[in-house]
Amino acid sequence: MESKIKTCSPILLVSLLIPLVSCKWQEKSQQLQNTQNKTSISIEQATTEIDGNSMIIFQDQQNNYWFGGGKGVYKYDGKNLTHFTVEDGLCNNRIRSIQEDTSGNLFFDTVAGISQFDGKKFTTLKPIENGDSNDEWKLGPNDLWFKGKWGENGPYRYDGKSLYHLKFPKHVLEDEFYSKYPNASFSPYDVYTIYKDHKGSIWFGTANFGVCRFDGKNLAWITEEELTAMDDGPAPGIRSIIEDKDGNFWFSNILYRYKVLPNNSTIPKKELIDYQKLKGVGPVKTQNGKEFTFFMSAVNDKHGNLWMATYDTGVWKYDGENLRHYPIKTGDTSVTLFSIYKDRQDVLWLGTHNFGVFKFNGEVFEKFNSK
Repeated sequence: MESKIKTCSPILLVSLLIPLVSCKWQEKSQQLQNTQNKTSISIEQATTEIDGNSMIIFQDQQNNYWFGGGKGVYKYDGKNLTHFTVEDGLCNNRIRSIQEDTSGNLFFDTVAGISQFDGKKFTTLKPIENGDSNDEWKLGPNDLWFKGKWGENGPYRYDGKSLYHLKFPKHVLEDEFYSKYPNASFSPYDVYTIYKDHKGSIWFGTANFGVCRFDGKNLAWITEEELTAMDDGPAPGIRSIIEDKDGNFWFSNILYRYKVLPNNSTIPKKELIDYQKLKGVGPVKTQNGKEFTFFMSAVNDKHGNLWMATYDTGVWKYDGENLRHYPIKTGDTSVTLFSIYKDRQDVLWLGTHNFGVFKFNGEVFEKFNSK
């Protein structure tokens, strides 16, 4: 269960992160200053085409679809497509995730903060900086959790009234990391993905320190080698967490799955999760020789099949015994993927870096056209 940070250049690490998310992760400061305090929509841009960089997909309670990426967010109501940007009050055009509360308010997790949309106006939520205090590490059934600004330590929690920026306690690998990268321009604690398991615990996938689970009382980690570094050097971070139908966890790779064991009182301060590492299903190769070991995003369908979207080797379905490959192409060009999403009707969607949105028709993933 011990892990070491594999030596790699921080330049290589950052260079890997950039193409995976296909954006610069920065906005001009003047643009932010002009839009940070905006509270009402000034422009609703009707459009007929979704931007190619549509990486995030979400369906709200009214069955509207929202597509977000690097140029704001698009709303599709089944007939019309509307484009919202910082000009309308969104705090940043680069979207990391989209969520909805029980009242129907939408929340856009961006690289510059959290925007709330009540259907009429955008409001930028002002976080309470909690520092290293554990007072606000709580777990309410209706809490929303956000990744927040890129390059920070820790997630954000919204309880319906206040937004708290929480920080992870010092990790056992922190000193080793900063001894190797004293001038690192990124945080090894940066949250790449957030997942709620069937017990209600919240899991965080980080840039360099593996995965952290918050069960409402304790923060505990899994920091295996394959979760903190890859064989080729740079660590892509934990970009996806999924619990399968058997209760095992998959953390961005198919080489292993993890069976979480009951709390073990012998673990010092409960800082580490007690688990059993099981064999996964890979690696496997596509017909063109590319190896599939790492996935960007995953969902379970209504039959318990596990669907995994990769960066450049398409989508894979695992039924518990067999893997089936779904290449994603436009013509002869392979599409680079960012996310897979299951909507309220159990239909699967794909968010991509440069080719818009794809929708599964039961046999193949087709390019989605809102016209």
